[in-house]
Amino acid sequence: MRKKKKAVFWVFVSVAVFSFMVTGCASLGISPAPKATQAVAVLRPTQGSNASGKIVFIQEGNKVRIVADVTGLTPGKHGIHIHEFGDCTTPDGMGAGGHFNPHNKPHGGPDDDERHLGDLGNLDADKTGRAKYDRLDDRISLTGRNSIIGRSVVIKERADDFTTQPGGNAGARVACGVIGVASSPME
Repeated sequence: MRKKKKAVFWVFVSVAVFSFMVTGCASLGISPAPKATQAVAVLRPTQGSNASGKIVFIQEGNKVRIVADVTGLTPGKHGIHIHEFGDCTTPDGMGAGGHFNPHNKPHGGPDDDERHLGDLGNLDADKTGRAKYDRLDDRISLTGRNSIIGRSVVIKERADDFTTQPGGNAGARVACGVIGVASSPME
């Protein structure tokens, strides 16, 4: 009989704690984050670089449109990757960690079946150092397990070759930006 009373007691305590957590958070004005439909990353140059820009991520059904405008690059191709951490505070951008890869896949190109979720391909900078990028990606998301919110996007000094492990032999990080929920629709 004592075991039964003890079990009932712990069920009661668990329900009480859960109820307090739910009502307590609500009474403090804490609510779940709104469902993200758009996100933005403002790119800042790493030490010794002049690259900067903005990347917008727009959820379109089960896909995410990625629209980038980056300046200050050397002419030619530059790898673009989503990285696992939203930390662009180190001078070289290494605080962002490695490529976002929650499914433990090998590095690849953006259209490869086997790739890091963060493998987005290359930007192509013109002779003035400006690159524009517009891609619809069916692997990343702004919600759920494949969410990129709170991670970072990194631009590399050279083209990603899509084969060299683990990062495509794209060289140093020249710009980094943390991906956050956009406050209003962006273009």
